[in-house]
Amino acid sequence: MVRLKANKFYTEDKVIEVLPPPCKVYIPLSQHLGRPCNPLVGIGDAISIGQKIGAVDAHVYAPVHASISGKVTAIENWPHPVLGRCKTIVIESDGLDTSSVVRRPCLTAGRPRQWRGRQASSEEIERLTADEIRNIVFDAGIVGMGGAAFPAHIKLKPPKPVDTLIINGAECEPYLTGDYRLMIEKTEEILAGIKLIEKCLGVKNVYIAIEDNKPEAIKQFKVSATMRGGPANLFGGHSSKFTVKVLKSQYPQGGEKQLIKNILGKEVPQGKLPFDIGVVVHNVATVYAIYEAAYKNKALYERVVTVTGSCLTNPKNLLARIGTPIKNLIDFCGPLKEGPAKIIIGGPMMGIAQYTDQVPVIKSTNGVLLFTKKEAELLAEEYCIRCGACVRECPAGLMPCLINLASEKSLWQEAINYGVLDCMECGICNYICPANRNLVQSIKRAKLEAVK
Repeated sequence: MVRLKANKFYTEDKVIEVLPPPCKVYIPLSQHLGRPCNPLVGIGDAISIGQKIGAVDAHVYAPVHASISGKVTAIENWPHPVLGRCKTIVIESDGLDTSSVVRRPCLTAGRPRQWRGRQASSEEIERLTADEIRNIVFDAGIVGMGGAAFPAHIKLKPPKPVDTLIINGAECEPYLTGDYRLMIEKTEEILAGIKLIEKCLGVKNVYIAIEDNKPEAIKQFKVSATMRGGPANLFGGHSSKFTVKVLKSQYPQGGEKQLIKNILGKEVPQGKLPFDIGVVVHNVATVYAIYEAAYKNKALYERVVTVTGSCLTNPKNLLARIGTPIKNLIDFCGPLKEGPAKIIIGGPMMGIAQYTDQVPVIKSTNGVLLFTKKEAELLAEEYCIRCGACVRECPAGLMPCLINLASEKSLWQEAINYGVLDCMECGICNYICPANRNLVQSIKRAKLEAVK
Protein backbone atom coordinates (compact mmCIF):
# COMPACT_ATOMS: atom_id res chain seq x y z
CA MET A 1 0.00 0.00 0.00
CA VAL A 2 1.10 3.59 -0.61
CA ARG A 3 0.33 7.02 0.80
CA LEU A 4 -1.19 9.36 -1.75
CA LYS A 5 -1.94 13.05 -1.61
CA ALA A 6 -5.65 12.91 -0.73
CA ASN A 7 -6.84 16.22 -2.23
CA LYS A 8 -10.15 15.76 -0.42
CA PHE A 9 -10.08 19.33 0.89
CA TYR A 10 -11.99 20.51 -2.17
CA THR A 11 -15.25 18.86 -1.07
CA GLU A 12 -14.88 17.08 2.29
CA ASP A 13 -16.74 19.89 4.08
CA LYS A 14 -19.33 20.38 1.33
CA VAL A 15 -22.82 19.23 2.34
CA ILE A 16 -24.55 17.05 -0.26
CA GLU A 17 -26.63 19.23 -2.60
CA VAL A 18 -29.49 18.08 -4.79
CA LEU A 19 -28.79 18.57 -8.49
CA PRO A 20 -31.96 19.80 -10.26
CA PRO A 21 -33.46 17.06 -12.46
CA PRO A 22 -32.33 17.35 -16.09
CA CYS A 23 -34.70 17.96 -18.99
CA LYS A 24 -33.51 14.70 -20.57
CA VAL A 25 -31.85 11.57 -19.18
CA TYR A 26 -29.87 8.84 -20.95
CA ILE A 27 -30.27 5.60 -19.02
CA PRO A 28 -27.91 2.79 -20.15
CA LEU A 29 -29.25 -0.75 -20.08
CA SER A 30 -25.92 -1.98 -18.73
CA GLN A 31 -25.01 -0.47 -15.36
CA HIS A 32 -24.02 -3.64 -13.55
CA LEU A 33 -21.78 -6.67 -13.69
CA GLY A 34 -23.65 -9.31 -15.68
CA ARG A 35 -25.93 -9.47 -18.68
CA PRO A 36 -27.25 -6.14 -20.04
CA CYS A 37 -30.97 -5.48 -19.69
CA ASN A 38 -33.50 -5.44 -22.50
CA PRO A 39 -35.83 -2.44 -22.77
CA LEU A 40 -39.28 -2.91 -21.23
CA VAL A 41 -40.61 0.27 -22.85
CA GLY A 42 -40.94 1.65 -26.36
CA ILE A 43 -40.57 5.02 -28.05
CA GLY A 44 -43.49 7.26 -27.15
CA ASP A 45 -44.32 5.50 -23.87
CA ALA A 46 -45.19 7.64 -20.86
CA ILE A 47 -42.81 6.96 -17.98
CA SER A 48 -43.02 7.51 -14.21
CA ILE A 49 -40.06 8.12 -11.92
CA GLY A 50 -38.88 4.85 -10.41
CA GLN A 51 -40.58 2.76 -13.12
CA LYS A 52 -38.69 -0.37 -14.15
CA ILE A 53 -37.65 0.17 -17.77
CA GLY A 54 -35.03 -2.54 -18.29
CA ALA A 55 -34.71 -6.20 -17.27
CA VAL A 56 -33.49 -9.53 -18.65
CA ASP A 57 -33.95 -13.23 -17.96
CA ALA A 58 -30.64 -13.89 -16.19
CA HIS A 59 -29.27 -14.61 -12.73
CA VAL A 60 -26.50 -11.98 -12.60
CA TYR A 61 -28.02 -8.62 -13.44
CA ALA A 62 -29.90 -5.72 -11.88
CA PRO A 63 -32.96 -4.01 -13.40
CA VAL A 64 -32.79 -0.33 -14.35
CA HIS A 65 -35.37 2.33 -13.56
CA ALA A 66 -36.44 5.72 -14.84
CA SER A 67 -34.97 8.66 -12.93
CA ILE A 68 -37.50 11.22 -14.20
CA SER A 69 -41.08 11.11 -15.43
CA GLY A 70 -41.84 11.93 -19.04
CA LYS A 71 -41.78 10.23 -22.44
CA VAL A 72 -39.36 7.85 -24.13
CA THR A 73 -37.95 9.66 -27.14
CA ALA A 74 -35.30 7.17 -28.29
CA ILE A 75 -33.62 3.84 -27.64
CA GLU A 76 -30.18 4.10 -29.16
CA ASN A 77 -26.48 3.55 -28.68
CA TRP A 78 -25.11 6.37 -26.51
CA PRO A 79 -21.74 7.15 -24.91
CA HIS A 80 -21.15 5.08 -21.77
CA PRO A 81 -18.57 5.98 -19.08
CA VAL A 82 -17.19 2.42 -18.88
CA LEU A 83 -18.18 0.55 -22.04
CA GLY A 84 -17.60 3.30 -24.60
CA ARG A 85 -21.12 3.01 -26.04
CA CYS A 86 -24.19 1.11 -24.92
CA LYS A 87 -27.88 0.71 -25.76
CA THR A 88 -29.60 3.51 -23.87
CA ILE A 89 -33.16 4.63 -23.14
CA VAL A 90 -33.63 8.37 -23.63
CA ILE A 91 -36.43 10.00 -21.60
CA GLU A 92 -37.58 13.59 -22.00
CA SER A 93 -38.89 15.10 -18.79
CA ASP A 94 -42.44 16.35 -18.32
CA GLY A 95 -41.29 18.36 -15.30
CA LEU A 96 -43.73 16.58 -12.97
CA ASP A 97 -41.62 13.82 -11.38
CA THR A 98 -44.69 11.59 -11.22
CA SER A 99 -43.97 8.45 -9.20
CA SER A 100 -44.85 4.87 -9.94
CA VAL A 101 -47.22 3.10 -7.55
CA VAL A 102 -45.64 -0.17 -6.44
CA ARG A 103 -47.08 -2.79 -4.11
CA ARG A 104 -44.74 -4.58 -1.78
CA PRO A 105 -44.45 -8.27 -0.92
CA CYS A 106 -44.59 -7.35 2.78
CA LEU A 107 -47.91 -8.41 4.29
CA THR A 108 -49.90 -6.43 6.83
CA ALA A 109 -53.11 -8.02 8.09
CA GLY A 110 -52.81 -10.50 5.22
CA ARG A 111 -52.82 -7.88 2.46
CA PRO A 112 -50.01 -6.33 0.37
CA ARG A 113 -49.09 -2.97 1.84
CA GLN A 114 -48.67 0.06 -0.42
CA TRP A 115 -45.87 2.21 0.96
CA ARG A 116 -45.71 4.95 -1.59
CA GLY A 117 -45.74 8.44 -0.13
CA ARG A 118 -44.67 7.57 3.41
CA GLN A 119 -41.86 5.99 5.40
CA ALA A 120 -42.40 2.41 6.50
CA SER A 121 -42.62 1.89 10.23
CA SER A 122 -40.10 -0.13 12.25
CA GLU A 123 -42.80 -2.75 12.86
CA GLU A 124 -43.36 -3.23 9.13
CA ILE A 125 -39.64 -3.53 8.51
CA GLU A 126 -39.20 -5.99 11.39
CA ARG A 127 -41.82 -8.28 9.79
CA LEU A 128 -39.83 -8.54 6.55
CA THR A 129 -38.21 -11.92 6.01
CA ALA A 130 -34.68 -12.29 4.63
CA ASP A 131 -36.07 -13.37 1.25
CA GLU A 132 -38.40 -10.36 1.13
CA ILE A 133 -35.47 -8.03 1.82
CA ARG A 134 -33.46 -9.64 -0.97
CA ASN A 135 -36.42 -9.25 -3.34
CA ILE A 136 -36.76 -5.59 -2.40
CA VAL A 137 -33.05 -5.01 -3.08
CA PHE A 138 -33.31 -6.83 -6.41
CA ASP A 139 -36.47 -4.98 -7.49
CA ALA A 140 -34.78 -1.67 -6.63
CA GLY A 141 -31.87 -2.46 -8.97
CA ILE A 142 -29.22 -1.93 -6.30
CA VAL A 143 -25.61 -2.74 -7.16
CA GLY A 144 -22.28 -2.25 -5.44
CA MET A 145 -21.83 1.51 -5.51
CA GLY A 146 -18.16 1.66 -4.65
CA GLY A 147 -17.37 1.05 -8.31
CA ALA A 148 -17.70 -2.70 -8.91
CA ALA A 149 -21.46 -2.57 -9.65
CA PHE A 150 -22.00 -6.20 -8.63
CA PRO A 151 -25.73 -6.89 -8.10
CA ALA A 152 -26.29 -6.42 -4.36
CA HIS A 153 -29.05 -9.02 -3.96
CA ILE A 154 -26.61 -11.81 -4.88
CA LYS A 155 -24.22 -10.78 -2.09
CA LEU A 156 -27.15 -10.95 0.34
CA LYS A 157 -27.43 -14.71 -0.28
CA PRO A 158 -23.89 -16.08 -0.53
CA PRO A 159 -23.49 -19.77 -1.44
CA LYS A 160 -21.65 -20.44 1.82
CA PRO A 161 -22.39 -19.42 5.45
CA VAL A 162 -20.76 -16.16 6.53
CA ASP A 163 -20.19 -14.83 10.03
CA THR A 164 -18.72 -11.37 9.37
CA LEU A 165 -20.03 -8.27 7.62
CA ILE A 166 -17.66 -5.41 6.78
CA ILE A 167 -19.10 -2.04 5.83
CA ASN A 168 -16.63 -0.27 3.55
CA GLY A 169 -16.37 3.41 4.42
CA ALA A 170 -12.67 3.69 3.58
CA GLU A 171 -13.10 5.73 0.37
CA CYS A 172 -9.35 5.55 -0.22
CA GLU A 173 -9.31 7.13 -3.70
CA PRO A 174 -8.00 10.71 -3.69
CA TYR A 175 -10.51 13.54 -4.32
CA LEU A 176 -13.66 11.48 -3.62
CA THR A 177 -15.75 12.45 -0.57
CA GLY A 178 -19.30 11.29 -1.35
CA ASP A 179 -19.14 8.30 1.01
CA TYR A 180 -17.66 10.49 3.74
CA ARG A 181 -20.54 12.96 3.47
CA LEU A 182 -23.07 10.11 3.45
CA MET A 183 -21.58 8.71 6.65
CA ILE A 184 -21.84 12.12 8.32
CA GLU A 185 -25.26 13.13 7.04
CA LYS A 186 -27.00 9.73 6.93
CA THR A 187 -25.49 7.82 9.87
CA GLU A 188 -28.80 6.54 11.23
CA GLU A 189 -30.03 5.46 7.81
CA ILE A 190 -26.81 3.55 7.12
CA LEU A 191 -27.18 1.74 10.44
CA ALA A 192 -30.75 0.85 9.51
CA GLY A 193 -29.47 -0.56 6.22
CA ILE A 194 -26.87 -2.60 8.11
CA LYS A 195 -29.66 -4.08 10.22
CA LEU A 196 -31.41 -5.27 7.04
CA ILE A 197 -28.22 -6.84 5.69
CA GLU A 198 -27.59 -8.55 9.03
CA LYS A 199 -31.01 -10.16 8.80
CA CYS A 200 -30.22 -11.54 5.34
CA LEU A 201 -26.79 -12.90 6.23
CA GLY A 202 -27.20 -13.94 9.86
CA VAL A 203 -23.74 -12.65 10.76
CA LYS A 204 -22.27 -12.49 14.26
CA ASN A 205 -19.79 -9.65 13.71
CA VAL A 206 -20.18 -6.28 12.00
CA TYR A 207 -17.27 -3.93 11.33
CA ILE A 208 -17.56 -0.41 9.97
CA ALA A 209 -14.22 0.41 8.32
CA ILE A 210 -13.29 4.10 8.09
CA GLU A 211 -9.92 5.67 7.27
CA ASP A 212 -8.39 7.98 9.85
CA ASN A 213 -8.67 11.01 7.54
CA LYS A 214 -12.46 11.02 8.07
CA PRO A 215 -12.69 12.15 11.71
CA GLU A 216 -16.29 13.36 11.69
CA ALA A 217 -17.59 10.06 10.30
CA ILE A 218 -15.59 8.13 12.90
CA LYS A 219 -17.07 10.29 15.64
CA GLN A 220 -20.64 9.84 14.36
CA PHE A 221 -20.45 6.04 14.27
CA LYS A 222 -18.61 5.74 17.58
CA VAL A 223 -21.36 7.78 19.25
CA SER A 224 -23.97 5.51 17.67
CA ALA A 225 -22.08 2.43 18.86
CA THR A 226 -22.49 3.55 22.48
CA MET A 227 -26.18 4.49 22.23
CA ARG A 228 -28.92 2.30 23.61
CA GLY A 229 -31.91 1.30 21.49
CA GLY A 230 -30.37 2.28 18.20
CA PRO A 231 -29.93 5.79 16.79
CA ALA A 232 -33.18 7.72 17.14
CA ASN A 233 -34.89 4.29 17.55
CA LEU A 234 -34.95 4.23 13.76
CA PHE A 235 -35.11 0.49 13.51
CA GLY A 236 -36.08 -0.69 16.97
CA GLY A 237 -32.64 -1.28 18.44
CA HIS A 238 -29.50 -3.15 17.40
CA SER A 239 -29.67 -6.92 17.14
CA SER A 240 -25.90 -7.21 17.39
CA LYS A 241 -22.93 -5.06 18.24
CA PHE A 242 -20.83 -3.36 15.62
CA THR A 243 -17.23 -2.24 15.81
CA VAL A 244 -15.84 0.91 14.27
CA LYS A 245 -12.43 0.04 12.81
CA VAL A 246 -10.23 3.07 12.20
CA LEU A 247 -7.74 2.31 9.45
CA LYS A 248 -4.67 4.15 8.17
CA SER A 249 -5.40 6.39 5.22
CA GLN A 250 -3.43 4.57 2.56
CA TYR A 251 -4.22 3.27 -0.89
CA PRO A 252 -5.88 0.87 -1.78
CA GLN A 253 -7.29 0.47 1.73
CA GLY A 254 -10.83 0.20 0.32
CA GLY A 255 -10.23 -2.98 -1.67
CA GLU A 256 -12.28 -5.91 -0.32
CA LYS A 257 -9.30 -8.19 0.19
CA GLN A 258 -7.21 -5.42 1.75
CA LEU A 259 -10.00 -4.56 4.20
CA ILE A 260 -10.40 -8.19 5.22
CA LYS A 261 -6.67 -8.61 5.79
CA ASN A 262 -6.30 -5.38 7.75
CA ILE A 263 -9.40 -5.93 9.90
CA LEU A 264 -9.48 -9.69 10.42
CA GLY A 265 -5.92 -10.72 9.62
CA LYS A 266 -7.26 -13.18 7.04
CA GLU A 267 -6.29 -13.52 3.39
CA VAL A 268 -8.69 -14.41 0.61
CA PRO A 269 -7.00 -17.24 -1.34
CA GLN A 270 -6.09 -16.65 -4.97
CA GLY A 271 -9.08 -17.24 -7.22
CA LYS A 272 -11.51 -17.15 -4.28
CA LEU A 273 -14.02 -14.58 -3.04
CA PRO A 274 -14.61 -13.12 0.45
CA PHE A 275 -17.55 -15.45 1.20
CA ASP A 276 -15.13 -18.39 0.86
CA ILE A 277 -13.65 -17.31 4.20
CA GLY A 278 -16.96 -16.29 5.75
CA VAL A 279 -16.98 -12.56 4.98
CA VAL A 280 -19.22 -10.20 3.00
CA VAL A 281 -18.25 -6.59 2.25
CA HIS A 282 -20.70 -3.82 1.32
CA ASN A 283 -19.98 -0.18 0.51
CA VAL A 284 -21.72 2.47 2.66
CA ALA A 285 -23.51 3.96 -0.36
CA THR A 286 -24.90 0.52 -1.20
CA VAL A 287 -26.10 0.14 2.39
CA TYR A 288 -27.83 3.52 2.22
CA ALA A 289 -29.53 2.51 -1.05
CA ILE A 290 -30.77 -0.69 0.65
CA TYR A 291 -32.22 1.42 3.46
CA GLU A 292 -34.04 3.66 0.98
CA ALA A 293 -35.40 0.68 -0.95
CA ALA A 294 -36.86 -0.93 2.18
CA TYR A 295 -38.02 2.10 4.14
CA LYS A 296 -38.98 4.45 1.29
CA ASN A 297 -39.91 2.00 -1.48
CA LYS A 298 -37.32 3.75 -3.65
CA ALA A 299 -35.52 2.29 -6.63
CA LEU A 300 -31.88 3.20 -7.25
CA TYR A 301 -32.39 6.13 -9.62
CA GLU A 302 -30.05 8.69 -8.02
CA ARG A 303 -26.75 8.68 -6.18
CA VAL A 304 -24.15 10.97 -4.58
CA VAL A 305 -21.36 12.06 -6.93
CA THR A 306 -18.29 14.11 -6.02
CA VAL A 307 -17.59 16.71 -8.71
CA THR A 308 -14.17 18.18 -8.10
CA GLY A 309 -10.82 19.33 -9.42
CA SER A 310 -8.76 22.49 -9.68
CA CYS A 311 -10.61 23.50 -12.86
CA LEU A 312 -13.82 24.14 -10.91
CA THR A 313 -14.83 27.26 -9.01
CA ASN A 314 -17.32 25.42 -6.79
CA PRO A 315 -16.55 21.71 -6.34
CA LYS A 316 -19.49 19.91 -4.74
CA ASN A 317 -20.99 16.64 -3.58
CA LEU A 318 -24.18 16.26 -5.60
CA LEU A 319 -27.20 13.98 -5.38
CA ALA A 320 -27.65 13.38 -9.11
CA ARG A 321 -30.22 11.41 -11.08
CA ILE A 322 -29.00 8.35 -12.96
CA GLY A 323 -28.81 9.23 -16.66
CA THR A 324 -27.88 12.88 -16.16
CA PRO A 325 -25.09 13.96 -18.57
CA ILE A 326 -21.97 14.84 -16.59
CA LYS A 327 -21.96 18.21 -18.35
CA ASN A 328 -24.94 19.16 -16.18
CA LEU A 329 -22.96 18.34 -13.05
CA ILE A 330 -19.92 20.29 -14.27
CA ASP A 331 -22.02 23.33 -15.19
CA PHE A 332 -23.69 23.27 -11.75
CA CYS A 333 -20.24 23.46 -10.12
CA GLY A 334 -18.97 26.19 -12.46
CA PRO A 335 -17.89 28.49 -13.80
CA LEU A 336 -14.71 26.81 -14.93
CA LYS A 337 -11.43 28.41 -13.98
CA GLU A 338 -9.94 26.82 -17.10
CA GLY A 339 -11.03 24.21 -19.58
CA PRO A 340 -10.23 20.67 -18.42
CA ALA A 341 -7.61 18.72 -20.34
CA LYS A 342 -9.02 15.47 -18.99
CA ILE A 343 -12.34 14.43 -17.45
CA ILE A 344 -12.27 11.26 -15.36
CA ILE A 345 -15.25 9.37 -14.00
CA GLY A 346 -14.26 7.73 -10.72
CA GLY A 347 -11.08 8.40 -8.79
CA PRO A 348 -7.70 9.34 -10.29
CA MET A 349 -6.26 5.86 -9.69
CA MET A 350 -9.01 3.56 -10.96
CA GLY A 351 -11.22 6.01 -12.84
CA ILE A 352 -11.74 6.11 -16.60
CA ALA A 353 -10.96 9.12 -18.81
CA GLN A 354 -13.92 10.24 -20.94
CA TYR A 355 -13.98 11.38 -24.54
CA THR A 356 -17.19 13.43 -24.16
CA ASP A 357 -19.04 15.28 -21.41
CA GLN A 358 -22.31 13.77 -22.65
CA VAL A 359 -21.72 10.44 -20.87
CA PRO A 360 -24.38 9.94 -18.21
CA VAL A 361 -24.15 9.30 -14.50
CA ILE A 362 -24.65 5.57 -13.88
CA LYS A 363 -25.08 3.53 -10.70
CA SER A 364 -21.32 3.13 -10.18
CA THR A 365 -20.42 6.79 -10.81
CA ASN A 366 -18.90 8.08 -7.57
CA GLY A 367 -16.91 10.99 -8.92
CA VAL A 368 -16.31 13.36 -11.83
CA LEU A 369 -12.79 14.81 -11.84
CA LEU A 370 -11.57 17.68 -13.99
CA PHE A 371 -7.81 17.92 -14.49
CA THR A 372 -5.81 20.76 -15.95
CA LYS A 373 -3.30 20.29 -18.74
CA LYS A 374 -0.45 20.18 -16.24
CA GLU A 375 -2.20 17.63 -14.01
CA ALA A 376 -3.12 15.45 -16.98
CA GLU A 377 0.34 15.43 -18.55
CA LEU A 378 1.40 12.01 -19.82
CA LEU A 379 4.99 11.05 -19.08
CA ALA A 380 7.07 9.28 -21.71
CA GLU A 381 7.19 5.51 -21.26
CA GLU A 382 10.69 4.10 -20.86
CA TYR A 383 12.22 0.63 -20.73
CA CYS A 384 11.59 -1.50 -17.64
CA ILE A 385 14.69 -1.45 -15.43
CA ARG A 386 13.68 -4.58 -13.43
CA CYS A 387 13.70 -2.63 -10.17
CA GLY A 388 10.88 -4.70 -8.67
CA ALA A 389 8.99 -1.71 -7.27
CA CYS A 390 5.71 -2.85 -8.82
CA VAL A 391 6.16 -6.32 -7.30
CA ARG A 392 6.91 -4.97 -3.82
CA GLU A 393 3.93 -2.63 -3.77
CA CYS A 394 1.27 -4.77 -5.48
CA PRO A 395 -1.51 -5.30 -2.90
CA ALA A 396 -2.57 -8.52 -4.65
CA GLY A 397 0.95 -10.00 -4.49
CA LEU A 398 1.35 -10.14 -8.27
CA MET A 399 4.26 -9.40 -10.61
CA PRO A 400 2.89 -6.63 -12.86
CA CYS A 401 6.14 -6.32 -14.81
CA LEU A 402 5.93 -9.96 -15.96
CA ILE A 403 2.22 -9.71 -16.76
CA ASN A 404 3.05 -6.62 -18.81
CA LEU A 405 5.75 -8.54 -20.69
CA ALA A 406 3.37 -11.42 -21.41
CA SER A 407 0.72 -8.98 -22.61
CA GLU A 408 3.14 -7.21 -24.95
CA LYS A 409 4.01 -10.57 -26.52
CA SER A 410 0.35 -11.73 -26.64
CA LEU A 411 1.15 -14.67 -24.35
CA TRP A 412 -2.27 -14.77 -22.72
CA GLN A 413 -1.85 -18.12 -20.98
CA GLU A 414 1.38 -16.89 -19.44
CA ALA A 415 -0.49 -13.82 -18.17
CA ILE A 416 -3.08 -16.12 -16.58
CA ASN A 417 -0.29 -18.15 -14.98
CA TYR A 418 1.07 -14.94 -13.47
CA GLY A 419 -2.35 -14.25 -11.91
CA VAL A 420 -3.65 -11.50 -14.20
CA LEU A 421 -7.28 -12.33 -13.30
CA ASP A 422 -6.55 -11.48 -9.64
CA CYS A 423 -5.48 -7.94 -10.54
CA MET A 424 -7.84 -5.31 -9.07
CA GLU A 425 -6.53 -2.62 -11.45
CA CYS A 426 -5.75 -0.31 -8.52
CA GLY A 427 -3.05 1.55 -10.50
CA ILE A 428 -0.31 1.37 -7.87
CA CYS A 429 2.11 -0.28 -10.31
CA ASN A 430 1.70 2.61 -12.75
CA TYR A 431 2.03 5.15 -9.95
CA ILE A 432 5.18 3.62 -8.46
CA CYS A 433 6.99 2.71 -11.70
CA PRO A 434 10.12 4.88 -12.23
CA ALA A 435 10.04 4.06 -15.95
CA ASN A 436 6.45 5.30 -16.35
CA ARG A 437 5.37 1.95 -17.81
CA ASN A 438 1.69 1.72 -18.76
CA LEU A 439 1.28 -1.45 -16.73
CA VAL A 440 -2.43 -1.20 -15.95
CA GLN A 441 -3.36 -0.71 -19.59
CA SER A 442 -1.47 -3.83 -20.66
CA ILE A 443 -2.91 -5.81 -17.74
CA LYS A 444 -6.44 -4.77 -18.71
CA ARG A 445 -5.81 -5.95 -22.24
CA ALA A 446 -4.47 -9.28 -20.96
CA LYS A 447 -7.57 -9.74 -18.77
CA LEU A 448 -9.86 -9.12 -21.72
CA GLU A 449 -7.97 -11.58 -23.90
CA ALA A 450 -7.74 -14.16 -21.12
CA VAL A 451 -11.51 -14.45 -20.69
CA LYS A 452 -12.30 -14.73 -24.41
